[in-house]
Amino acid sequence: MKNLQKYIIVEIIPTTSKKETGEIIQIQALKLNNLKLIDRFDYRLSEDQILNQDLKKMISYDKSNFTYLTSSQELFKKFQEFIGNLPLLILENDYTIDYLKDLKNPKYSILKYLNLDLTDDVFAKIITKYHLTFSNHFVDLLYEALIYENNQK
Repeated sequence: MKNLQKYIIVEIIPTTSKKETGEIIQIQALKLNNLKLIDRFDYRLSEDQILNQDLKKMISYDKSNFTYLTSSQELFKKFQEFIGNLPLLILENDYTIDYLKDLKNPKYSILKYLNLDLTDDVFAKIITKYHLTFSNHFVDLLYEALIYENNQK
């Protein structure tokens, strides 16, 4: 990874596409040193706090792998503690940019490192390009793709 030594890969799931009308219900992040995994962040808002039944179903996987918190503010505060001032590799979709805009951390498009463009089917493209197995944990797919891309150089 040129120009980045320690960084965070981030994936968020919000209730709406705009921060002003929604909240984050799940954040997954991987803290890396070059391509070595240092730590991971798997946090969700408690199910009883999520009113949208479709979103509740969407995040019904691997329940025991997550730490649950009672407010989005607490979730975001824990996330800020986890990332410190490290750069963030993000999917530069509108909602990710909007929800993370107040963070001072440098933000870079992870797709730039994978030589891909943001499309509606970007995860399918990543799975196909890197011969990966589907996972509900998109940060893990992104991490595997970075490893694969780095090994191709």
